[in-house]
Amino acid sequence: MKKPRVLLADGHKIVLEGLKNLLESEFELVGSAEDGRALVDQAATLHPDVIVAEISMPLLNGIGAARQIRNTDKSIKIVFLTMHRDATYVANAFKAGASGFVLKYAAPSELITAIHEAMEGRTYVTPLIEGGLIFTSQGGSPPEKDLSMKISPRQEEILQLLTEGKSAKEIASILNISIRTVEFHKYKMMGQLNIKTGAELVQYAVRHGVISV
Repeated sequence: MKKPRVLLADGHKIVLEGLKNLLESEFELVGSAEDGRALVDQAATLHPDVIVAEISMPLLNGIGAARQIRNTDKSIKIVFLTMHRDATYVANAFKAGASGFVLKYAAPSELITAIHEAMEGRTYVTPLIEGGLIFTSQGGSPPEKDLSMKISPRQEEILQLLTEGKSAKEIASILNISIRTVEFHKYKMMGQLNIKTGAELVQYAVRHGVISV
């Protein structure tokens, strides 16, 4: 029987090595990425069956990367293995097309189960946070405006880099765009939310799980 092809993504090399040791006997590991932009590129090149990704990654967070990947190839399943247990992150992950959500301090067998569930077309949420997710989806109060559903992939990249403390000049260099374009996108997002400063924009995005730190 053909092994599922798995692509790994995490900002920490030691975590990637640990995942390789855990999964290599049961899955075909086709590659690894250490930031969200590299993950998007590798997904387009390698066409894995499943991606196992952290939410917090440099340049573009895992949820933003998942959204871009699923926009171009809905056949790829995405399982998040993360330290974020807040139900907002869980909800945003599934909005982006995730098939699974596992916490890093769960049993290793949970990740393997989540990958198999994804391959079968089902979803998996670790029991450690499942109750909180159900509560949020049924009776929680969503943010007044869902920025993640309004911004473009480019704006999400800019927002992530702003959160990492990058200046407009640095962001322009990383994304190969003009400083004027960076500022245009920043102020457009601020206008959507009626926010007056860049710091408030970043605080809003972090608070509502649009980007990660």
